[in-house]
Amino acid sequence: MTTDTITIPFPDDFHHHFRSSPSTASILPHVQQRFGRCIAMPNTTPPITTTELALQYYDDITTCLPAYQYKATFQPLMTLYLTDNTTEAEIKLAKATGKINACKFYPAGATTNSQFGVSDVKKAYPAIHAMQECGMLLLIHSEVSRSNVDIFDREKVFIEEVMIPLVADFPDLKIVMEHVSTKNGVDYVKSAGPNIAASITCHHLLYNRNAILVGGIKPHYYCLPILKREMHRVALLEAATSGSAKFIMGTDSAPHDTKKKESSCGCAGCFTGHAAVELYAEAFDSVEKIDMLASFVTNGGDHYGLPRVKETLTLKRENWVVPDDLEFGEGRMVPLRAGEHVMWKIQE
Repeated sequence: MTTDTITIPFPDDFHHHFRSSPSTASILPHVQQRFGRCIAMPNTTPPITTTELALQYYDDITTCLPAYQYKATFQPLMTLYLTDNTTEAEIKLAKATGKINACKFYPAGATTNSQFGVSDVKKAYPAIHAMQECGMLLLIHSEVSRSNVDIFDREKVFIEEVMIPLVADFPDLKIVMEHVSTKNGVDYVKSAGPNIAASITCHHLLYNRNAILVGGIKPHYYCLPILKREMHRVALLEAATSGSAKFIMGTDSAPHDTKKKESSCGCAGCFTGHAAVELYAEAFDSVEKIDMLASFVTNGGDHYGLPRVKETLTLKRENWVVPDDLEFGEGRMVPLRAGEHVMWKIQE
């Protein structure tokens, strides 16, 4: 399908990093223009491990919202950071608030600020059992973190060693494999039951590992899960544009100060919040599936059991140039595709 404009339901983002104040206030104007609801990741410093901390973080985010509202009234959807010591009582308390939608399972050491995460999934089984009982979703960074496993194989190994046994032990638990990055992940989610979904980022749809490595190291394309071979990107794009309800929008927009990204040991994460919906449109359009974007943006809310939104967002085919850098708290950050063109634009 070829078109120059498309109107879609106002999107939700089921994986977003808001960081901590004062950086949060720099992120929200980009988010608010594009998303009505966002799952707020809990790997802040310190991590959001309790209901009390999650509610405080909710207040911190909403306090930083710009004075204007862009169509939809923005709503952060909160999460708890799962640890070896998370209790069943904490899960039930969190669920009862009505503001905490999920728990995030970070394998310890797998990504940014994950050192307090789960060291052995069996240690989290009491909390996971409570989640299954009360209907709280489990969101998973689906990679093993052992140093003897190649970084490009960590998702595949996680599925074999953790995911398959976990689903067998908790067959009624709703799960999201977040930022799925391989054909292995896509194939697993397709074969699993309706309680298993996967989020896909716009950067994993648009780029393979050449973006990081060819012509010199490109730190602003470095993310976790790392970008993979072209065969995996193609599988992700086929899944996202297929119309399957199992694949949902989750940007994993992850801002970092430029000095921390452009260093001898740069941190993982791509900031896409400035253009995420436009970049998804570009990816879908690249395979002439722009008409499937509307269903993709509604899949996440359906999986989470949220009401469908009434507001809409219109995109038009129009080139615009991404700024070289953006404000990020007291510093600056480099957005994905800085200084380059994006081919779709939000119609005000």
